Amino acid sequence: MRALEVGEAALLLEFEDGEETRAFHAELLRRRAAGALPPVREIVPAARTVLLDGVADPGRLAVEAARWEVPPLDPREGPVVEVPVRYDGPDLAEVAALWGVAPGEVGRVHAGVEYRVAFCGFAPGFGYLTGLPERYAVPRRATPRTAVPAGSVALAGPYTGVYPRASPGGWQLIGTTDAVLWDTAREPAALLTPGSRVRFTEEGV
Repeated sequence: MRALEVGEAALLLEFEDGEETRAFHAELLRRRAAGALPPVREIVPAARTVLLDGVADPGRLAVEAARWEVPPLDPREGPVVEVPVRYDGPDLAEVAALWGVAPGEVGRVHAGVEYRVAFCGFAPGFGYLTGLPERYAVPRRATPRTAVPAGSVALAGPYTGVYPRASPGGWQLIGTTDAVLWDTAREPAALLTPGSRVRFTEEGV
């Protein structure tokens, strides 16, 4: 782990890989819940970093964090969110060809994995979900779409994501969901929050 002070009240922690990042993020949440973490306004994970904002003494926290023994992330840890999906996306046939399966098998493969929200970004409520085996990673589209419908379930590289609102995008679209990904009247507003486990269920099955 590498710790970098950012301004006067923030600390950026850098890690070797996503697994280490997710394990450390979980440890930070555990310590904050137990009152064992100095006051922090926000804990924001990314692919290989975690930003702690609103820290009274970033330097001291960096020294303390370097001494922690952080266990691997328990796959059973974290709340579970179920997302019903219709596997009817316009890129279903293309993804099936890349995977070497029939289009009707894409949903079975995709829904047969439990995912974890590694981090959020791009748009409010958009979570980057890990868990799909490496052999199923697919490239982004060569030409992004100017408009992707809200609720589109999509793949890009090692990630799965669900578009919370209509927006441009270059991910491969394999399905749709009616789940509301972002609702300011809900607490938290995001359905998929970092650390949550996600299970997709194939509608009609």
